[in-house]
Amino acid sequence: MPSRPDTLITAAELAERLGSGAPTGVLDVRWQLDRPDGREAYAAGHIPGAVYVDLDTELSDHAVTGRGRHPLPSGAALQAAARRWGLRRDVPVVVYDNWNRAGSARAWWVLRAAGLTDVRILDGGLGAWTTGGHALATGAEPPEPGDIEIGVPDLYSGAAPTLTADEAAALADSGVLLDARAPERYRGEVEPVDKVPGHIPGARNVPSGSVLDENGFFRPAAELATVFAEAKGAERVGAYCGSGVTAAVDLAALRILGIDGALFPGSWSQWSSEPGRPVAGADTH
Repeated sequence: MPSRPDTLITAAELAERLGSGAPTGVLDVRWQLDRPDGREAYAAGHIPGAVYVDLDTELSDHAVTGRGRHPLPSGAALQAAARRWGLRRDVPVVVYDNWNRAGSARAWWVLRAAGLTDVRILDGGLGAWTTGGHALATGAEPPEPGDIEIGVPDLYSGAAPTLTADEAAALADSGVLLDARAPERYRGEVEPVDKVPGHIPGARNVPSGSVLDENGFFRPAAELATVFAEAKGAERVGAYCGSGVTAAVDLAALRILGIDGALFPGSWSQWSSEPGRPVAGADTH
């Protein structure tokens, strides 16, 4: 069933929750390709009560090799981080960012994979909050330590579906595999990060930005159904991007339509680094 209310929260709804004192964990997950560290921006202005989350060090584990640029954290490491963020058992979590929902979607996916069920993305991000006339706080807000328990030791086989590279290849061949990168990267015309340009043969390009409107809100379900027309009725749908971050935006949009897509966590950064993996794109024609 379509589940927009279970995936997203509006700025007005969040303001009402916070204003009423309803227990809510709020995570600020600012991350951009060219500015991965959002601490300074967080300190300059964030939603009151929000805790900064570092995508590169707390929602990824760079000690893991062979699984792309943003390997998933272990359940134990995520539990330790989530307790530092002040997350508590049975308390809803809201995640937000200030750039194309990338950071918040990554946090949403990781926490769901860890078994948390009440996690929502702030629709429209920080811009929706400020446009709505809601105040910002500055500086740091150290939370009280949380007591959240993560019962999933390995997020690669956790509560949210994932794909191995071989499974991604099979899905591209006989199912629906979505590439969430910009069209020019998908086509192999440019590649600003990885050494090899192109895409997984058979993958369809649905850029993560295409599921958002001009103000960064997720498009209405009817529009998303058109964007994901090939996914409707498919037995299995998967998504990848450069390193498993922006693909989560596509997966959140699919979730709004009631489709539980699988993530290839290593994404193109893993695929393109493995010898013998076929590549489609501009340089292959």
